[in-house]
Amino acid sequence: MRTPPGRQDLSLLSDGILARRAAEGDERAFEVLLRRHLSLMTAYATRLTGSRADAGDAVQEASVAVWRELPNLTTPDAVRGWMMKIVSRKSFDLIRSRKPASDVDDEAVVASLPVSDADDPARLAGTADAMAGLAKALDRLPALQRQSWLLREVGGESYGEIAEHLGITTTAARGQLARARETLTREMEAWR
Repeated sequence: MRTPPGRQDLSLLSDGILARRAAEGDERAFEVLLRRHLSLMTAYATRLTGSRADAGDAVQEASVAVWRELPNLTTPDAVRGWMMKIVSRKSFDLIRSRKPASDVDDEAVVASLPVSDADDPARLAGTADAMAGLAKALDRLPALQRQSWLLREVGGESYGEIAEHLGITTTAARGQLARARETLTREMEAWR
């Protein structure tokens, strides 16, 4: 599809440039930025909340918050991690406010994760199997360990941020994460 004359193809721009333009009120730039990260945001929120319905609500709330807070973002090149932190915050707000439904569809979560089109079919199948194995291993973890791991490994949050989200001390967050990593390393040994 060709871009009409006088209109730039925003999909070619970096996240940082899109964030700067969106912060200045460019709605098209915001749409491209949001569309680019929507599947990751949804998968992350689904894993955190344990519910596709709650994840959809969390992502919607996060999208509104991202638009509203973009002018205050000091490092536009780090917008993806910043957006994921907002998704995390909104997911935990939902968890605290309602009892999550148990309608997690691991295959939908795995399918929504980005995969390079350049990969060969055998590699894609192996990756999908490994991701399904990881999803099952994560489901077997105690809730605090699973949430700690997701916040750190998917959301890129610091130990202090994890502690704040989970309402535990930083030391406890480190311990939960260490136990989660140890268990996942042991359970995922077959996928190495």
